[in-house]
Amino acid sequence: MADATLAAIESAIEASGAGIDYELQAGGVLELEFEDGSKMVINRHGVAQEIWVAARSGGFHFRAEGGRWIGTRDGKDLMQALEELLSQQAGEPVKLTA
Repeated sequence: MADATLAAIESAIEASGAGIDYELQAGGVLELEFEDGSKMVINRHGVAQEIWVAARSGGFHFRAEGGRWIGTRDGKDLMQALEELLSQQAGEPVKLTA
């Protein structure tokens, strides 16, 4: 489920048209680079069975619940949280969902 989610995130970033470079690396690591040179890393953590996001604003963990990835701290959906984090770091609105 995590690998499919990372691939969906990669596709959503590409479709968003935002100025974000990305690369899905072996081992389930999606590295993003923004126009200002800052980076964000989204990866699966097999032991914890979570997806982790390392952004300029901090680290976030998401656990699979009912077919969705939910933030362990605030209960936010992964894609919603990523839209906020990406928009904040990119300095422009980034829309990942329809």
